[in-house]
Amino acid sequence: VRALIMFRRSLFVFAFGLAVPFAAAQSPGRLAEIAPKMRAFVESGDISGAVTLVGNKAGVLHHEAVGKADIAAGRDMKKDDLFRIMSMTKPITAVGIMILQDEGKLSVNDPVEKHLPEFKGQMIVAAKTNDSVTLKKPPRPITLRDLLTHTSGLPSSYPPGLADVYVKRHRTLSDTIIAMSQRPLDFEPGSKWSYCNAGIDTLGRVIEVVSGQSYESFLQTRIFDPLGMTHTTFYPSAAQMESLAKVYGKTGGTLTPGTNLMVDFAAGAKHPVPAGGLFGNAADMATFYRMMLHKGELNGKRILSEKACAEMTQTQTGDIKTGFVDGMSFGYGWAVVKEPKGMTAALAKGTYGHGGAYGTQGWVDPVNDRFYVLMIQRTGLANGDASPMRAALQDLGAK
Repeated sequence: VRALIMFRRSLFVFAFGLAVPFAAAQSPGRLAEIAPKMRAFVESGDISGAVTLVGNKAGVLHHEAVGKADIAAGRDMKKDDLFRIMSMTKPITAVGIMILQDEGKLSVNDPVEKHLPEFKGQMIVAAKTNDSVTLKKPPRPITLRDLLTHTSGLPSSYPPGLADVYVKRHRTLSDTIIAMSQRPLDFEPGSKWSYCNAGIDTLGRVIEVVSGQSYESFLQTRIFDPLGMTHTTFYPSAAQMESLAKVYGKTGGTLTPGTNLMVDFAAGAKHPVPAGGLFGNAADMATFYRMMLHKGELNGKRILSEKACAEMTQTQTGDIKTGFVDGMSFGYGWAVVKEPKGMTAALAKGTYGHGGAYGTQGWVDPVNDRFYVLMIQRTGLANGDASPMRAALQDLGAK
């Protein structure tokens, strides 16, 4: 009987091309309640559909799809559908930086200006009125560590003339980061936390300069290819776009198609958006999180050193108030649960992860050997970090 079960499972994995193996058979517990719960969110009109995945070091424990990927077309959501994962890109960019640190090519304590000379002489805002701005020299230059933890003081948004780069993708990383380097800091480096997309984009440019490759190529050859993340890309092909789940907002209690999306760009796009430009599916993200649970290695492929994984996933922001929900801190590119409460009550202290602007979520709980992937496409969910869908997945998926 056991042999027959394993044979059937092997056929399933082969037939559906899953990159992540199913974990050893075990009692499903409340995992079976996840899909019905997500269906309830679909039926209430909160989301069009969802893909949920729960796993551990050994593989996948739960992977289901419910609802519609495209309401107008009547297209059902599938487990391998593609999603805009938005700011779930940020920890992947941070892993790129840590790979280069492992190789001795940079240090997180390096001033940014060491690798990007255009940042030399950057000033800070000392005073500001309606018709004047007074600048002064900051006590120290910003570092890669500041960028990784969102404590640099660098403004998050691009200046006029570049503000539409995330939609049009018509400028290169070099173009946009040179412009950001000339903007004064909002506060002294290391003194506060302020979520900064431009800071993560700057890290992407550092990767290019230090590695000698484009940011996209570096991540492809050093992370995606070794891990077999074949559905993860900055620029989806026409075929991939056919499996892309649609983004919806909610207006007057009704789901409506999203507009002015960050990824409505034409062929020939130049800007990958290291802060939030990736497309991916649940299985690929599960592979990435399993690598992190295994402390930087998976299936004989080492991506990061154990030391780098530990540094990335522990609190690096001290007592500074950080994050979008209570009890959070930040590591390098990862939000880290400092005190489980509210949204993170089902998670252990030290759980790390990140959400995306359209509601996607990915969290890794090393204490309980669990990771959670939520793929939805909804605007207006409090920065993607406080949705009831996330809370339900974490609660039902916990041990």
